[in-house]
Amino acid sequence: MSVKLDELADLIRDEKISELRAELLEMPVGEVVDFLERLGVQDRAVTFRLLTKDVAVEAFDMLDQALQSEIVDGLKDADVAHFFDSLEPDDRVRLMDEMPASVARKMMRQLSARERSLTNIVLGYPSGTIGRQMSPEFVAIPEHWTVEQAMEKIRRAGDDAETLYTLPVVDRQRLLEGVVSLRSLIAAPPEMPIAELVTEADSVDADHDAEDAARLCADRKHLAMPVTDKEHRVVGIFTVDDALDILERAESEDAARHGGAEPLHRPYLSTPVLRIMRSRIVWLFVLAVGATLTVQVLDVFEETLESKVVLSLFVPLLIGTGGNTGNQAATTVTRALALGDVSPRDALKVAWREVRVGLTMGSALGVLGFTFAGAIYGWDIGWTIGLTLIAICVLAASVGGLMPLLAKKIGADPAVFANPFISTFVDATGLIVYFMIARAVLGI
Repeated sequence: MSVKLDELADLIRDEKISELRAELLEMPVGEVVDFLERLGVQDRAVTFRLLTKDVAVEAFDMLDQALQSEIVDGLKDADVAHFFDSLEPDDRVRLMDEMPASVARKMMRQLSARERSLTNIVLGYPSGTIGRQMSPEFVAIPEHWTVEQAMEKIRRAGDDAETLYTLPVVDRQRLLEGVVSLRSLIAAPPEMPIAELVTEADSVDADHDAEDAARLCADRKHLAMPVTDKEHRVVGIFTVDDALDILERAESEDAARHGGAEPLHRPYLSTPVLRIMRSRIVWLFVLAVGATLTVQVLDVFEETLESKVVLSLFVPLLIGTGGNTGNQAATTVTRALALGDVSPRDALKVAWREVRVGLTMGSALGVLGFTFAGAIYGWDIGWTIGLTLIAICVLAASVGGLMPLLAKKIGADPAVFANPFISTFVDATGLIVYFMIARAVLGI
């Protein structure tokens, strides 16, 4: 498919607009979206105008909010209003977060009264909460109704509801009583009371963290989950596709920060070079400053190195082993935090487990280091390298396992503590351990 997309890009470059339009008419919407994501700002705007109205609406809804914002900038006011109005309230809010405030206010004024009201419901919740991601368009079924009454309401709702497969069931005060599935309603007799079909519901408070709610929805394999207010009244619905979008963004953010960069929040090929540079340069400065700690340690132990130059040969091996061990532990614990397997109160359990893991791995590496270094450079060097590998693995694993828990406790992003800071910390402390052991074993 990438070959075909490259051929379409050639049509844009050669200004063969009629041929490009003909190709776009034959493409599925998913491929159109893939193509738009690979283009620059100007080419994307040109291509988007060639799409039919129906395809354009569907493709616009599937694009990342950053790309939607760029397309909005290149469209006429009438077109912008049409696409803005076609979005679901939660998608509309995410787009507004990408737009300048003045443009967002202008777009809101052009919405119908109903769409403006629904959008304001979502806007009323803080960023990062599930209330900001939910849809206020849902069908709630009163528990005292019959199946026939419920089905009639579902038919009237039509395409206005976010989902019809999982339906909240409420009492007369709109308090959540449970959920009922569309399958159950179809299979039940028309006169059966809804109360006999209700099943217990997993729900989330509207102020709950969006990523935690998405993880709950995905882990328990729900098609949708009701969102409630403090009094347990249903205020919205949260669907599995929105949950997967949230988790994908969270995974992308964690992966970027594990590698010492800020997330792009948009497809790579459509990201300007300067934006990619800005996402990385800050971390490079932070790591460069942190690396001065390693330089300072080497300076302090300069006499030790001069008296036994062979020790310098093993510095890359030792700091590399320490950094990798720490990052492995941090990545594992960060993932466990995201899944809810551990929490900051499990710090002692995590530390004890990582000490044992580090000791086991360090012992295996230490035996290898002792054997090879001793056979080549002398057994005193072998003992130094073997003992250092054990100590560094224990230190790195325990620090790597505790850092994400500390980050979670203070409200920071655990992913930030994975690669960049742990590597810098373990490099410096690992060298201190190395030279202290060398002094003790070699008597220098």
